[in-house]
Amino acid sequence: MPWQNLTLTTPADRAGEIEQRLEQAGALSVTLGDAGDNPVLEPGPGETPLWPEITLTALFPAVTPLEALGMALCAEFALQQPARIAKVEDQDWTRTWMGDFQPMRFGERLWVCPSWCDPPDPLAVNLCLDPGLAFGTGTHPTTALCLQWLDRHAQAGTRVLDYGCGSGVLAIAALKLGAREAWGVDIDPQALTATRDNAARNDIDDNVLHTSLPEVLGDWQADLVVANILSGPLIALADTLIAHIKPGGQLLLSGILDTQAEATGAAYAERIDWSIPETLEGWVRLSGRLRD
Repeated sequence: MPWQNLTLTTPADRAGEIEQRLEQAGALSVTLGDAGDNPVLEPGPGETPLWPEITLTALFPAVTPLEALGMALCAEFALQQPARIAKVEDQDWTRTWMGDFQPMRFGERLWVCPSWCDPPDPLAVNLCLDPGLAFGTGTHPTTALCLQWLDRHAQAGTRVLDYGCGSGVLAIAALKLGAREAWGVDIDPQALTATRDNAARNDIDDNVLHTSLPEVLGDWQADLVVANILSGPLIALADTLIAHIKPGGQLLLSGILDTQAEATGAAYAERIDWSIPETLEGWVRLSGRLRD
């Protein structure tokens, strides 16, 4: 059965009302998106921030008279842009979505593979990880930068702290690459659940990968501390992250725009000797060692 979309652009304060009207008119689903360029990168637990201007895309059966509905909503809510209508051909949506996620290679040894794909190299270090609610599958440049570093530099027998673990992909990768113990920390309990689930999927025991909220971590120290979050929190957490590094240990930071790299690195400069930064698609990875 073919479908059609009705797309409207509205200020954020009217989005809820318009969404309700679309559902009352028979919309099967309504998707909210950013009408401009205002990324919402890391909301806190329970927060649902919206962009200043929203696009609402509603899916309807092909027989619904959308032209009249779109004109009526634009008039009622004084929308500045006209409604847009587009046909949506029927297809196997599950298979289409799965096709967007394929095995990805990071460095020489490391692959991240969704569960519906066979690993391209069975002898490589393969992580089974599906896209989900928690951030981090390797598709974003910030995660890719960290995975590439781990592939080159992870050492056997080390202890690793993944601060802001999200899906747990970095802690799991470190363990698969030879680390003996890892701790995944996040402020979002949902991320901790995702990390434990992903660890189990990769045959990693919870005696090896621990998860907790930050306040539970105590004075635990690691040979390597990894934090793939955002520049603002990284700057605020400088003393905290340094306190969790063993003497002579390493620090790996990502989630930093190239315009933020200097300020982020400066927050750690008194204690960390930085290596040359690496950049991917406008995002920067910082790596260094704790000064004795």
